[in-house]
Amino acid sequence: MRKSVGDGEEKAVEVEGVITSVLAGTQFRVQLQSGHEVLAHISGKMRKRFIRLVVGDRVKMDMSPYDVTKARITFRLG
Repeated sequence: MRKSVGDGEEKAVEVEGVITSVLAGTQFRVQLQSGHEVLAHISGKMRKRFIRLVVGDRVKMDMSPYDVTKARITFRLG
């Protein structure tokens, strides 16, 4: 995720985590390697291709540097 702001660019932070619980509305609780838990939702391409996620899956996520409590799941690692 890249957002153009003025003359600079803001980039998302890419992190990995493990899904700890499945919530309604294609949202998930994901525990990061640092021990923090975030609320994450599936990105558009994963939703379009019907990628299924279950508890215990490792995922790659994009997090905004401004709100570190939410993330967008971009890739399932297994």
